[in-house]
Amino acid sequence: MIKLNKDSNSPKMERASAPGVKVKKYNIKGIITIEAALAIPLFLFAVICLIYLIEVRNIRLVLHNASQSAAKETVEDLAVLPVFNSVKMQQKIIKNIGEERLERSLLDGGTSAISCWKSYYDMVHGEVNICVEYKVKLPIPLPGNYSAKYAENIKMSAWNGYQDGEDTEGEDELVYITELGTVWHRSATCPYLQLSIQYVPYTGLGNMRNESGGRYHACERCVIGTTMTGIYITQYGDRYHNSLNCSGLKRTIRTIKKSQTAGKRGCSKCASE
Repeated sequence: MIKLNKDSNSPKMERASAPGVKVKKYNIKGIITIEAALAIPLFLFAVICLIYLIEVRNIRLVLHNASQSAAKETVEDLAVLPVFNSVKMQQKIIKNIGEERLERSLLDGGTSAISCWKSYYDMVHGEVNICVEYKVKLPIPLPGNYSAKYAENIKMSAWNGYQDGEDTEGEDELVYITELGTVWHRSATCPYLQLSIQYVPYTGLGNMRNESGGRYHACERCVIGTTMTGIYITQYGDRYHNSLNCSGLKRTIRTIKKSQTAGKRGCSKCASE
């Protein structure tokens, strides 16, 4: 129907409705606002998660490369002195990356989050096994400290010098013996000749075991009074030492001709190869 506006000469159109029927009205602006309030936070959260995953991947890649570089340096050091120092290994990794960069990263604890105490020098197979463990913070908006554990494992063959390719087998072949040993060895890297010595922090000694699964006890020769913050252990031994000069960590090796080994038999491991 058409109603005339008393204040105007032109007619005004109005919608007619049946008696008792209500017309629904929708607030379009309100619906758009609710959708935006839900979509924008979800989008931002997805972007943050993506950035976080990229950063975690970058940390793992950087730590792996730094560990590999430190392992190469360690292998060269072992050729001079067959003592594996896990603390020195950790310091090399930190140096390769940069202490400031690690402190600003997602590592839970910065430089102190890196642990290398599970790394060791396997004299039997002539390999250096590097295990670098660390924790990465998780962006969880809840009370408490949440982190994820990661580990980088690297295995590298030990450097055992150069070989000129000459055949020296025979009575004039040079072999290796120890001061009190009853056998001669063809290889200077034979595990029965050298001790696999590791320098580890004393605080973690309670969780460490030798190759036989046994615990380490104080050496009667060099551990007198207070134990040092860093100690020396061997892969197959059951004692820990305060001093690298302890007689329990010494082994004198001499080179002689095979013709001079009268009364000694060949090593069952390296002389039979």
